[in-house]
Amino acid sequence: MSRTIVILQSNYLPWKGYLDLMNAADLFVVYDEVQFTRRDWRNRNKIVIDGQPHWLTIPVETKNKYLASVRDVCVVDGRWAAKHWASIRHAYRNAQCFSSYESELARLYEQAGELTHLSDINELFLRFLAGKFGIDTAFARSDAVPRLSDDPTVRLVEICKAFAGDTYLSGPAAMGYIDPLLFEAAGIRLVYADYSGYPSYEQGGASFEHGVSALDILLRFGSAARQHLKSVSGLEGLVA
Repeated sequence: MSRTIVILQSNYLPWKGYLDLMNAADLFVVYDEVQFTRRDWRNRNKIVIDGQPHWLTIPVETKNKYLASVRDVCVVDGRWAAKHWASIRHAYRNAQCFSSYESELARLYEQAGELTHLSDINELFLRFLAGKFGIDTAFARSDAVPRLSDDPTVRLVEICKAFAGDTYLSGPAAMGYIDPLLFEAAGIRLVYADYSGYPSYEQGGASFEHGVSALDILLRFGSAARQHLKSVSGLEGLVA
């Protein structure tokens, strides 16, 4: 039986494409052993406030820690959580399905405010979004697999083999650095997600913004949010 593996750094409140990768996988591997990148999606994402995209950023400690891995990055303090929750509540208080998730989200942000590591915060919200989008993919962490190589593609192959994966599903941006011959030599099928063709919906603004947190879809559509994923028809519905 085929086993599809997705290996990704944790993101804060990720967009629908990230959830599509999770949904199409048999195993989702959190890849937080790699270096934290500033001004990226690890500690921030966008929501829509009054029709305009708005950044939510978790303040993290980066001074003199430029080589720190994602799993070792800590937040500055827990006050960010109350601020983010206030922004989300303001942005979506009139959304059709906001009331269905308000209490649970309030508790999650209280819990997140007590956590010190970014990776743990991200996983908390990843599991929440996965559950609400009907994604039952198993989670694992890459650091459970001993690292034998510094080569980025070799490391991905190592992880796939350790978890008995025969298909590796990647986001399209990785085409620039992945060596497909290493996957071929290992007998692992390499496929890339296609992010084109997502439907738009009313966000209250003059233009539609695809690249916002999937929370935007959930709070507007509730249990129907899953239908906004291309992978509902399976892996082949997502790949190019």
